[in-house]
Amino acid sequence: MIIIDIPGFRTLNLEHLVLDFNGTLAVDGRLLDGVESRLAPLANELDLHVVTGNTYGDARNHLRNCPVEILCLPATGQALAKGDYVRRLGPDRVAAMGNGRNDAFMLEQAALGIAVLGSEGLATDALEVADVVVRHAVDGLGLLLRPKRLIATLRC
Repeated sequence: MIIIDIPGFRTLNLEHLVLDFNGTLAVDGRLLDGVESRLAPLANELDLHVVTGNTYGDARNHLRNCPVEILCLPATGQALAKGDYVRRLGPDRVAAMGNGRNDAFMLEQAALGIAVLGSEGLATDALEVADVVVRHAVDGLGLLLRPKRLIATLRC
């Protein structure tokens, strides 16, 4: 568990991190440099989940050495499925990270929604409901590894 007290925002009691794959952890279906090395220490604190539309069909292969639970979704209904997944985990215990339109519902449901503005872009639906925006998944994972960064961004 990661507990982060953010003045003027809320106290986060996080047990889960739900992640999108393509556009967030990966570009063109390939895991981004630096992601795997940050997932390992986070797995000591949080249960890690990758919930993906699996656009390129090989997310499981790219994540085989990562300490994550993987859920591959069918082509339709992904936004609702991702949001429902977060709800089943208990949204007040979840941080979520994504970039796509199909990630907006999970970002909105989660106690902490992190939108990623990477090279595949960031859907405005996801941008509008996120608590914080980062330029790269490594930066988003870094917020959880070094919570004072998150406190500095979200306090008021």
